[in-house]
Amino acid sequence: MIRSLSLIRLQAEQVGLSYKARRRWSLVILLIGLPLYIVVAVTLVNWLERPPILVELFIYVALGVIWALPFRRVFLGVGQSAPTEDSNASPTNAPPTDQSPPKP
Repeated sequence: MIRSLSLIRLQAEQVGLSYKARRRWSLVILLIGLPLYIVVAVTLVNWLERPPILVELFIYVALGVIWALPFRRVFLGVGQSAPTEDSNASPTNAPPTDQSPPKP
């Protein structure tokens, strides 16, 4: 599992953007780009005469998937925890530290 997460991070780093930059761009894309895309998609479908409901559903599902394809490298690994300098120094591998006061 940890090895596959490292592989995802390595693939995402090949984009040329840092982790912070990818997080910021993903927020911009989701908060600004996606609503604009939805408005454009609905406007384009409304210009057509009303197709049968199943055809209209297929159009919206296809447009819902197509918008993300150009940005898949930006979103790759963004939902994971921030990468560390040392891949072995993850919080799950760190030994537990005793923060309690010493017993008398």
